[in-house]
Parts: sequence; structure tokens; C-alpha cells
Amino acid sequence: MTEKEIKQLQEENTLLKAEVERLKDELVRMVSRNLDLSERLEYDVELHRRAQVAREIMEGYVERQRNADLQDDGQLMALIEMRVEKERPHLRPDFDANALAEMLGVSHTRLAQLFRHQTIHRTPDAYIDNLRVLAALRLLREQPNYTIAVVAEEAGFSNVRTLQRRIQEAIGMSPVDYRVMLTRDNAFRK
Repeated sequence: MTEKEIKQLQEENTLLKAEVERLKDELVRMVSRNLDLSERLEYDVELHRRAQVAREIMEGYVERQRNADLQDDGQLMALIEMRVEKERPHLRPDFDANALAEMLGVSHTRLAQLFRHQTIHRTPDAYIDNLRVLAALRLLREQPNYTIAVVAEEAGFSNVRTLQRRIQEAIGMSPVDYRVMLTRDNAFRK
């Protein structure tokens, strides 16, 4: 290799080192910019999430306020029936009178007064139990392969014993006896 070629290679090497340094600096700027954009994106996503939560809270507040203003018992009962049929909250074992009042945006006292004056069910809890009993009876009739435990769970009862007690109180027979009666009636019809 000649001295000229060596000098040319050294110049190229120097230029390449300078280019590598420039590219390193550019890479640092790009990483920094990406981190900044990433932080902004995270902030925007968090801001959007907070706005959504605030919107949902406000919508719930507006609905509860509108429901709380319902002075007419008939309108409030219609709202209860509509919401219960649509959302079927009674199928959850943790749903109780307090949850019903909260769902409607009325006080527990207002709800209790409404049931005392407007329904055959003397309390909201009795209404919820009745919905669960009706759901259990339907399941016993329509799902003969379900065990009593599955029926209890699907109908919103916290345990099998409560299901058995409520059905006994409602129709005068146990869930098993009710199912036997249905089976006997179906066999008789054929």
C-alpha cells in the first residue's frame, strides 16, 4: 500500500468517525424525542381515560338526579321494572336493596316507602327475592339438566339452602319436588 492510499484511508476513517459521532448524536436526539412523544402519549391516554371516567360519573349523576326528582311512584316503579328487566341485576348474589336504590339514584328510605305503598312486596328485598324465585322456577322448568346448585347460582341466590327455603315458601314444595312434578306432568301429557 502506498503512502497516498494510507493517507486516503486515514481521511476516510476520520470522516467515518465523524459520521458515526453525528449519527450517535442524531440517535440520542431521536431517542429523546421518542421518549418525549411517549410521555405525551401516555399523558394523553391518561387524560382521555380520566375524561371518560368523569363523563360516566356525570352521566350517572344526571340520571340519579333525574330519578331522584321522580315524585310519581308509578313512574319510579316503571323505571325499576325497566332497569331490572334490561340489566337483570337480581341474578347477582350481592345485589340487594341498597344496590337497587343506588342503581336508581334514590335514597334507601324513598325506595322502602315506594315498596311499602305501591307493591305487593312489602320491601325491596322481598321484591328482589321474588325475582330470584321466578328466575329459579324458570330454570328448573327450562333446564332440567341443571343441578339445584347451578340453578341457585344462575338465579342469584348466595347458596342452595336459601334457594330451597325461598321456593318452599313461595310454592309450598322443594325445588326437587317441583322438578318431579314437572317431569310427571310432561310424561302425562305425552
